[in-house]
Amino acid sequence: MTMNFFRGVMGGQPAGPQPTGAETIHKLCDRVASSTLLEDRRDAVRALKSLSKKYRLEVGTQAMDHLVHILQTDRSDSEILGYALDTLYNIICNDEEEEQDENAQKQEEDLGVLFTDKFLGDSENVTLLLTLLEEFDFHVRWPGVKLLTALLKNQCNQVQGVILVSPMGVSRLMDLLADSREVIRNDGLLLLQQLTKGNAAIQKIVAFENAFERLLDIITEEGSSDGGIVVEDCLLLLVNLLKNNSSNQNFFKEGSYIQRMKPWFEVGDDNSGWSAQKVTNLHLMLQLVRVMVSPVNSPGATSSCQKSMYQCGLLQQLCTILMATGVPADILTETINTVSEVIRGSQINQDYFASVNAPSNPPRPAIVVLLMSMVNERQPFVLRCAVLYCFQCFLYKNQKGQGEIVATLLPSTIDANSISAGQLLCGGLFSADSLSNWCAAVALAHALQDNLTQKEQLLRVQLATSLGKPPVSLLQQCTNILSQGSKVQTRVGLLMLLCTWISNCPIAVTHFLHNQENVPFLTGQISENLGEDERLVQGLCALLLGICIYYNDNSLENYTKEKLKQLIEKRIGKENFVEKLGFVTKHELYSRAAQKPQPVFPSPEQMLFDHEFTKLVKELEGVITKAVHKTSEEEKKEEEVKKTLEQHDSIVIQYKDLIRDQDTQIQELREQVSTLSLNSEQMQNQITQQQSQIQQHKDQYNILKLKLGKDSQGLSSSQGEGAHVNGLHSEELSQLREEVEELRRQHTLQHTQLSDKDSLINTLRCGAAAAAQTAEGGAGGSDNTELLGEVESLRSRVQAQCAEISQLQTERLELIRRAEAVSSAPASSSESSADTVTVSELESRLAAQTTEAERLKEECRGLREGHAGLEQQLASAQSTVAIEQTEKTKLQQEVQESKKEQDDLLMLLADQDQKILNLKQRLRDLGETIDEDEDELDARDQFGEDDDDDDEDEDNND
Repeated sequence: MTMNFFRGVMGGQPAGPQPTGAETIHKLCDRVASSTLLEDRRDAVRALKSLSKKYRLEVGTQAMDHLVHILQTDRSDSEILGYALDTLYNIICNDEEEEQDENAQKQEEDLGVLFTDKFLGDSENVTLLLTLLEEFDFHVRWPGVKLLTALLKNQCNQVQGVILVSPMGVSRLMDLLADSREVIRNDGLLLLQQLTKGNAAIQKIVAFENAFERLLDIITEEGSSDGGIVVEDCLLLLVNLLKNNSSNQNFFKEGSYIQRMKPWFEVGDDNSGWSAQKVTNLHLMLQLVRVMVSPVNSPGATSSCQKSMYQCGLLQQLCTILMATGVPADILTETINTVSEVIRGSQINQDYFASVNAPSNPPRPAIVVLLMSMVNERQPFVLRCAVLYCFQCFLYKNQKGQGEIVATLLPSTIDANSISAGQLLCGGLFSADSLSNWCAAVALAHALQDNLTQKEQLLRVQLATSLGKPPVSLLQQCTNILSQGSKVQTRVGLLMLLCTWISNCPIAVTHFLHNQENVPFLTGQISENLGEDERLVQGLCALLLGICIYYNDNSLENYTKEKLKQLIEKRIGKENFVEKLGFVTKHELYSRAAQKPQPVFPSPEQMLFDHEFTKLVKELEGVITKAVHKTSEEEKKEEEVKKTLEQHDSIVIQYKDLIRDQDTQIQELREQVSTLSLNSEQMQNQITQQQSQIQQHKDQYNILKLKLGKDSQGLSSSQGEGAHVNGLHSEELSQLREEVEELRRQHTLQHTQLSDKDSLINTLRCGAAAAAQTAEGGAGGSDNTELLGEVESLRSRVQAQCAEISQLQTERLELIRRAEAVSSAPASSSESSADTVTVSELESRLAAQTTEAERLKEECRGLREGHAGLEQQLASAQSTVAIEQTEKTKLQQEVQESKKEQDDLLMLLADQDQKILNLKQRLRDLGETIDEDEDELDARDQFGEDDDDDDEDEDNND
């Protein structure tokens, strides 16, 4: 039964009358809602899909809720999900068929919007769709991508809002770019294009999901500019992400993605036969470069991108395309516009562009070649506009380039053998083509923009009009052509040039007024009642005459400010003059030119205003209106106010100079403080080192004193023992004297000699004691010397502090005198309460600076005192060390002499003992009896002598 039903639906021969489409769709919807078998529901949804294009309204009205329910409940079956998504896409998407007329197309669009609103009635439907995109099955993912794209086309803002708040919503869509199936990846690109339109938040999220890396990889894989439609889609998405989004532009630059754009513009020598897709791709690539350096971006970001493009060689590559042959005209035009914005306001890029030469014979500068195209009326209009824009960007904030262009017009630099930029501009200025006149005038005006020096230099330019006639100045020739009544476009261009030339240049104003015909011509033009086309010329003439008033230095007696204003009042009327002047800013083309720097015009006839000139008009209109309405008394008052302000400014400048000088002095004092602090630390370190050396010398001195005391005691004991031995020998000799007369005489002689030696030993002992006393007295004297040194140090420090105090008091009095002198000067010249307040503020600042200077000087004085004290302590320590070193040397010498004399005495005693032993032996030989006690005493004496010898050896070793 079910199969018979579907046969009837799908085209079988029914037995009864044919059901209508709405009835069939109603039955299918019932089947989707009520069937329990998945196969039945799948067949019903397949049937709805086949009917959704023919019966779009009926399917959308009756089946949408059932289809959404299928998406929610039958997630396990990818086939039914695919049928449901395809059906929803068919009823929401607007098919763009060429055969349909406008009314049918509009009805289709309205229907798509209607069903889109119905689907978006529940925001969970979009979330459900995002969830289904995670399915890898092709039959689910691809129709899901197409359906979401269609929703974005119909209701972009609403869908963007839902995706933005959906967790990981954008990340799920970014995963489409990594899909290995190209059809899903390519449709994912289209989806992201719709998603990123006009939503900066989503653009940032997409960019930080590594979109730049993925898109550039796809472009490279597809062949860059030689690639197909996929490259175009990637480039469109990149433009969406970067245009008017400073955050993404900065991310693109910081990620070094600008460097990856350079290979896109590598073209060969043979540029013929470019495909339409390649032209489209390269056009989008150039637009992407322009997005990064657009004049509407912040100046800092634009400058940074311009620098990167020069450093990576992208600008050089663009200039290569500029000078290449065979490049299509629209690509050449867009390349010129791109180069223009890459060099605009960037001195490095402008200098490089000035050095580029065309591959001609002989080589010519690229600027000259481009200007030749601009003044050639056979060139396309858009190309001539692009060249003018390039020339304007080359001169924008480029005084060096302006000087080079004007120099080609001066008599001293004209080269008859070559064509210069100046010659081309003059040729275009006076040609028969009005568009060339206008372009040349605007280009020359940009060479004078905000450059007083070049305005004065251009006054020197002389032109040869015809043989036999004297040359005329360029300024005069411009006014001559203006008075001849040429086309409106030519006159507007010349008037813009003259206004730019003489504005803010009193010398040029004087030259212009010196020609007696100029002022009557301007007043005649302004006062006439002409047609609509001439009103713009009248307004510009009023602007030129107003500039002559405002920047007049009254050097010409016949055309002073006051006389010119009287002339306006008599011949034109002030109100009429202001009305004509105001017509300039009310012109429709003026508003269009003021929007952006690039000269873009639908047709050559509408090319009347330049962007920079609109800024000048906006700046001068108000001041000229005030200048015309002012009376002579008001001007005198203004002059007085100006003088007063100048005096006030001079006073303020004086105070600023004084404060600046004091800041410098304070800085110098701070540097001195830091230097003295460093010196103080160094001196402190030296004193510490000297003190350690002094302590070492003291320790050595004490050791020497101890050694000297031991030597003196040893010498005294030796002398006592010698005397005892001599006494024993005397008793022995007196007993033997009776028996041996010969021995008595010898003994007497030896006793005499021994007495002499005893006296010598006593003398040495007295000398050693005196030396010890001298050494101790020397130590006490050293202590006294240190005390005297410290007293002298304190006295010198006190004297230095007194001198420093007196010096600082003198400086303080001098500073007070100077401050009073400075503060009294403005009090005598100031006439207003505002000046008094300013002076008082400056005086308070001066007092604060003076206090700061005094404080720093106090710190310097303290550091100097500490430094002087440390130097005195160091000198005292050094003198103490020198004295103790001298005493040490003297004591060492005395000890050495004492040791030497002691050695001599010991040798004599040893000789005496040997002689006594010899005598005793002889007495034994002679038969005399010698007591054993005496022998033991002799042995003990001998043992004592050996001990003494050992002590002496140890002392010598020490």
